[in-house]
Amino acid sequence: MIKKLDQYLIKRFWLVLSLSIIGFISIFIIVDLIENIDRFMDNHVPVNIIIKYYIYTLPWFINIGLPMSVLISTVFSFGTIVKDNEWTAMKASGISLYRITIPLILSGIFISACSFFLDNKLVSYGNEKRFEIDRDYVKRKSRHKTKNILKNVLLQKNISKNIVLEKYFIKDFKGLNLTLIDLKKSTIVRRIDSKKIIWNKDSLKWKLNDYSIRNFNKSGIEINTIINKEDSLISLGFEPSEIQQQAKKPDELDYYQLTNLIVKLKENSIDTIRWEVARYMKISFAFTNLVVVLFGIPLTVFKTKNSLSFGIGTSVLVIFCYYAFIKFGQTLGYNGVLIPVISAWLGNIIFTICGLLLLLKAKT
Repeated sequence: MIKKLDQYLIKRFWLVLSLSIIGFISIFIIVDLIENIDRFMDNHVPVNIIIKYYIYTLPWFINIGLPMSVLISTVFSFGTIVKDNEWTAMKASGISLYRITIPLILSGIFISACSFFLDNKLVSYGNEKRFEIDRDYVKRKSRHKTKNILKNVLLQKNISKNIVLEKYFIKDFKGLNLTLIDLKKSTIVRRIDSKKIIWNKDSLKWKLNDYSIRNFNKSGIEINTIINKEDSLISLGFEPSEIQQQAKKPDELDYYQLTNLIVKLKENSIDTIRWEVARYMKISFAFTNLVVVLFGIPLTVFKTKNSLSFGIGTSVLVIFCYYAFIKFGQTLGYNGVLIPVISAWLGNIIFTICGLLLLLKAKT
């Protein structure tokens, strides 16, 4: 009987979950399309590019819609049992509330794992491609054109090599006013200055124009200088992708890319608080799906009469409060009020405690 009950709950839960996700995705796409249709038309974006834009956006829509869908699915699947008096029959048979929550909690754990995989494999990649389309097509003829240009770029390859560019043009792989300094034990050993650099894809080197290379001895005294007004191909020890990394948002990087970036930044004594908060958020947001399951079940039990409508109404309020706590925690983390891991998990910690307390107080 227990196995059949588990199968019954899981089947109902996943059916409602599927319908909820489809519904939320449809709403997100329609709202986003209405918001961006003028920009698409003003910039004459081809239809196939618009389709690609929303294909790349789809994983992100699924990811942000999952917690809401899971909460609604929990309320519906369990609320209908309470409404149809099936819950009363289960209690009469000696089945406790905690026992029938097991299949839903296991489903929440599975969805959380899938959400983490989705975020780190598809969402980050889709966001990167979506931002590229937005930059290359949608904003091409608008006042946001300067987004294609990075200003005052500082790239630190390691402790010894520091690169500064006054401007970098992402689309053209071109930089202006380069200064590259090689250090050894805090002593400068080489300095390169160039008015312009352009990436050469064939040679995988930079073409320098109007440049100078100065070398120094161990005492920091200049020993020789090379000045050239002609174009020359020179390996500078970095590639365009490393510069473009400076322009990427945390949403474009997965958990492992963020981890590697944080390590590199810390090696160069650069503040990494915002990046650390974003990295921990990759895990905490995935576990939101489990937390809302713990919160959703008691919502339908506390009020037997009209439990379904009460649960749905309350769940909407809960999800908005949940997202508010997530943003609140992020803000505290960005400002250094809380350490990154606590700021990212603040919403989960509070709502997990509340969910467990509600579950303990629920009728058994």
